[in-house]
Amino acid sequence: MKTFNVAVVGATGMVGQRFITLLENHPWFHVKALAASARSAGKTYEEAVGNRWAMKTPIPEDIKKITVLDATADVKKIASSVDFIFCAVDMKKDEIRALEETYAKAECPVISNNSAHRGTEDVPMIIPEINADHAQVIEAQRKRLGTKRGFIAVKSNCSLQSYVPALHPLMKYGVKNALACTYQAISGAGKTFETFPDIIDNVIPFIGGEEEKSEQEPLKIWGELKDGKIVPSSAPAITTQCIRVPVSDGHLAAVFMSFENKPTVEEIKKCWKEFKGEPQDLKLPSAPKQFLNYFEEDNRPQTKLDRNLENGMAVSIGRLREDSQYDYKFVCLSHNTLRGAAGGAVLMAELLAAKGYLD
Repeated sequence: MKTFNVAVVGATGMVGQRFITLLENHPWFHVKALAASARSAGKTYEEAVGNRWAMKTPIPEDIKKITVLDATADVKKIASSVDFIFCAVDMKKDEIRALEETYAKAECPVISNNSAHRGTEDVPMIIPEINADHAQVIEAQRKRLGTKRGFIAVKSNCSLQSYVPALHPLMKYGVKNALACTYQAISGAGKTFETFPDIIDNVIPFIGGEEEKSEQEPLKIWGELKDGKIVPSSAPAITTQCIRVPVSDGHLAAVFMSFENKPTVEEIKKCWKEFKGEPQDLKLPSAPKQFLNYFEEDNRPQTKLDRNLENGMAVSIGRLREDSQYDYKFVCLSHNTLRGAAGGAVLMAELLAAKGYLD
């Protein structure tokens, strides 16, 4: 595989920081430029991020002295110096939509962690093991934008990255209804315990916009390509509750599901164990070898023990059992800033690179 020069746009935020740690020794992607808001522009990255560095490992030495560019004012400079960008900016949605299209129209592909374009019909929202084929819509998007190379691809919300992969292999049995209660880490809000003292010894039963995303985005992921657009699936019917809990990293979900054709417990476990997608077939650098991992212990998965499974890129599942109102219930877990955010975006970029979309 050829190597690519990349920029991290929104580099000083928590997801931007995670991108930097993941790209430090990446075999395909080399960080060439960093960009953030105007107040950070002109500073070295070390100066710009200051005491807000929230990762457990230090800032990579080759990143510290890179001069941060202005994410908005320096689009042409950034686009001309890299092969594509990872975008994780903190702006209003309409501003993000406009900015990402500006990069795409500058012939710079955008791999986005933002939600602004998730509802755009010709923008693929990819979980690489599930709907890699949605990348085909990029050609229609390029026609709309008038570009040869430029496009936007987005990753889905972190809240659904545990239960959608768990439900996906079971869709052949006709999943009718699903209920998911998610217990979400504070890093999903860009917070640490130092910056979010209100969460200590506390649970907050509301995360703005999260339930709508958790119910609607899976239907786009399971949608079909038609006339240059992604048409969302009409099923299953999903309802969610999203709760912020005092955990640093890792989103846990309690899931209930009903089927048209109810499988056995053994059939469900077999589906999970045998499931793999294109990232595993292509042996992409960030792909977990075993994507879905079932724990037989009654008290697993646990956030603290299992969130980093396969470098935080695997999904952990446990406690599968029959339910009195639904057919089955289970618990699942994913790392929200790895599989759910920056790691998922890096894996998506690897998939698109392997398919030739970044050439």
